[in-house]
Amino acid sequence: MRGEWVIDAGSLDELAAAHPLARVRQWPGILTSGLVNLHGPELLEQAYHPDPREADELGIEPLTGDALAALAMDEARWGASARRGLQRMLARGTVAVAGTFSNRAVVTAVRRSGIGVVGRLGVPGGVPSLDPFEAGLQVEFPPPRESGSAARFAVFDVRDEAELAERGGGSCVVTVVAGRLVYRRR
Repeated sequence: MRGEWVIDAGSLDELAAAHPLARVRQWPGILTSGLVNLHGPELLEQAYHPDPREADELGIEPLTGDALAALAMDEARWGASARRGLQRMLARGTVAVAGTFSNRAVVTAVRRSGIGVVGRLGVPGGVPSLDPFEAGLQVEFPPPRESGSAARFAVFDVRDEAELAERGGGSCVVTVVAGRLVYRRR
């Protein structure tokens, strides 16, 4: 990677030979192009992600429906909620969200996060979930990373894609968006 772009792709041996001065980072598991969360607006504009300081009162799970309607939501609260929701998505290997956003605070949070935004036709089925593997839909991956593509990817601590489907986004150890390491499991 150089900045926000992938400058070369291949096996570790090929890349080490072609770029002997490059910094090498190694993590357990498989490198993927990351995940696309198909429920972007549902999770960021139709759900409130409580602040940890609100856990005693509101819990830690996203609030929707009547629970959301009972909250006094202003632009600042929507922005903070969206940032927390995005952090939770990144922790599950999401590098792009699908949908169109209309809440100005959410639009700003999404733009500043660097996460990709892809279009979608209509509202997807399934159940909105921070982990795309738990949404009840076929999981979508961005195109594979190659030379010249955006530096967005995720590493999952699994042996292969079958184990990834079994264990889900919770097996994510690293997420990179716009060339920045935005999530690393400790």
